[in-house]
Amino acid sequence: MKYTEIMIRYGELSTKGKNRRTFINRLALNVQKSLIDFPKVKVIAERDRMHLLLNGEDSDEIIPLLTKIFGIQTFSPSIRVEKDIEVIKQTAQAIMQEIYTGKETFRISTKRSDHDFIQDTNELNLTLGNAIVDIFPDIKAQMKQPDINLRVEIRVEGAYLSYEMLQGAGGLPVGTAGKGMLMLSGGIDSPVAGYFAMKRGVEIEAVHFASPPYTSEQSLQKAKDLAKKLTPYVGSIHFIEVPFTEIQEEIKKHVPQGYWMTITRRMMLRLTDAIRQQRKGLIIVNGESLGQVASQTLQSMVAINEVTNTPIIRPVATMDKLEIIQMAEKIDTFELSIQPFEDCCTIFAPPQPKTRPKLEKVPKYEQRLDIEGMIARSMANLVHSDISASQIEEDFSDLL
Repeated sequence: MKYTEIMIRYGELSTKGKNRRTFINRLALNVQKSLIDFPKVKVIAERDRMHLLLNGEDSDEIIPLLTKIFGIQTFSPSIRVEKDIEVIKQTAQAIMQEIYTGKETFRISTKRSDHDFIQDTNELNLTLGNAIVDIFPDIKAQMKQPDINLRVEIRVEGAYLSYEMLQGAGGLPVGTAGKGMLMLSGGIDSPVAGYFAMKRGVEIEAVHFASPPYTSEQSLQKAKDLAKKLTPYVGSIHFIEVPFTEIQEEIKKHVPQGYWMTITRRMMLRLTDAIRQQRKGLIIVNGESLGQVASQTLQSMVAINEVTNTPIIRPVATMDKLEIIQMAEKIDTFELSIQPFEDCCTIFAPPQPKTRPKLEKVPKYEQRLDIEGMIARSMANLVHSDISASQIEEDFSDLL
């Protein structure tokens, strides 16, 4: 089937009132970024629908990309024809000849935004229904839950026919809720947390802590590859590598083993918060799951969180590990996450970390460290990169 357009339905955006245009514009931008390898596609973002004019691009390659863009509820590949009754009838017959196997029921669903069209909705339903019966005399019409629902839209600029309604990713367009810093390790949980944050409209920037030579180049590349797995949902992700070797060596040298993990996580949180301020983010996102490891008990969270007042969003906090794994498999990060390249959290993990760290002891141990100096040196040596679904970069300002 040679489609000429894909019609996109917004879903949750319909509740946004006066802010609706902002959400629609952001979705249009995200669609363009995700379809950067298809330069002929033109996006027309209207109030109730978005239309992608394919201009000869292959719909089979574009459709899988659209299923991952947050803010799209459903979409339908369509064929545009002129607003001529005979042409519409012939196109409807051609579609049915291609998809009807002799067993399916059908209905015609017409919608008109051009009320000057020669036939009203009921008349066009009857005309097209009869045209289908003409070529398939034994076909059965069924108004509720038919096997084939042939949709026809009559708009000012043309008539559009479609029979598929494909499911989108739902949620809100990435970027409409503001920016957050995702603490991205090489594990299973943090990419899933990033996915859920993006689904609620958060633009994420990935913050990854590296401790060379204890952590390898493969470990760093693994984190970048995990970030790349999330780019189809938004187009590109800013990746920030944080040098962490000195801090971990100093903690190991001056802090009792049982508190290595607590103070390490506090330093990570301080640095992530400093990066958030520098990058004008609003929140911190991480993959903590309650009770999963020693640093994720309630007592540990309280001790670690003490260093910031910034909201910390934990999308997977109440999920079982198997639930997180299932989601990681769905978004295709699981096999990458389980590759055996250790990150800095596992390299310096103490044999018996405190699961109930005493809050009054932590500041005493931290007094042994040059916290401000270490943070300043780490911040001065951040490594920034942009990870894209495509290597092509383009200015999208004129596309909305």
